[in-house]
Amino acid sequence: SHHDRKKTATACAFAKQGSGLIKVNGQPIENIEPEQLRLKVFEPVLILGQDKFANLDIRIRVKGGGITAQIYAIRAAIAKSIVAYHAKYVDESSKNELRKTLIEYDRNLLVSDPRRCEPKKYGGRSARARFQKSYR
Repeated sequence: SHHDRKKTATACAFAKQGSGLIKVNGQPIENIEPEQLRLKVFEPVLILGQDKFANLDIRIRVKGGGITAQIYAIRAAIAKSIVAYHAKYVDESSKNELRKTLIEYDRNLLVSDPRRCEPKKYGGRSARARFQKSYR
């Protein structure tokens, strides 16, 4: 099973033999709103071709973070679980093919995005902005 995080969202994907179901927190993946983000989740499926997914079930649990961060965590988890599944049940060369395809498309599918929120510092409103000063 693959854990994947983006910011504070964590998705845990689990691939097994099945019939092409992909579920997120027990909901079918088709229920993801908004439309744009559903496409994001399907990206790994579309890049590798649906035939790779026809005999797999993927269950994903996701918690924390915001809507978009969860979507990114989910798609990374899907991508990784496919690669892991191939490594385990198919063969090395097909696994490397998949990896290459995914990385060429979008590196974040296999390499998590390390950006995090920067802590606020004193003397200002935020991490970088300082309070205004006035010369009266």
